[in-house]
Amino acid sequence: MDKMKIRTDGIIFDVDGTIWDSTPVVEKAWNRAFSDEGYSSVRVTADRLKGLFGLPMLDIILDILPESTLPEREIFLKRCSRYEFEFLERESGRVYEGFEEMLKRLRKDPFRLPLFIVSNCQSGYIELLFRKTGFAPYFQAHICPGDTGLLKAENILWIAEKYGLKVPVYVGDTQMDADACRKAGVPIIFAAYGFGSVSEPDGVIDTPLALTERIERYEA
Repeated sequence: MDKMKIRTDGIIFDVDGTIWDSTPVVEKAWNRAFSDEGYSSVRVTADRLKGLFGLPMLDIILDILPESTLPEREIFLKRCSRYEFEFLERESGRVYEGFEEMLKRLRKDPFRLPLFIVSNCQSGYIELLFRKTGFAPYFQAHICPGDTGLLKAENILWIAEKYGLKVPVYVGDTQMDADACRKAGVPIIFAAYGFGSVSEPDGVIDTPLALTERIERYEA
């Protein structure tokens, strides 16, 4: 992968595997939810969750509970979301080293870029991230399927249209992120420090701070 810079007027970030890793905490929350919902033999690990995060929540549950009906998954989603929030309020996820410093640099000269979050998470999860990290002031807006009923590609386009972005770029860590970006017609920078892999990304960063070396501000 060459080191050509990508010109952009706004950066959209994924959450899990890009901003932080919450899977060790979510593992405990979901396993408690499985037990309390009567799925005593079902267990999930942090490593398995890393391979599933990025999918819509109901699809994640279907992968773990393949015999479940849609109503059963919807009931379980309510419990696991509640437990997940409760556990993360107590323990928090692990923010990737250098991420906040990167945000500070992107908001100042020579970048002065607006920053956004688009994730396939449940409603309230991004707000929880902000409470635990204090990152809210760095971001102009955030959105997820729980807010709009739309998936990642459509939400990326929603952000771009609402905020007048001509050349947005997305930072994510999985092929699912890349597929959504291709559908939306937006370049993807692969966060190689995260959970997954991406085929033929438009750029690669091995650390959050490396993002400041891969982009430059687009001037209309």
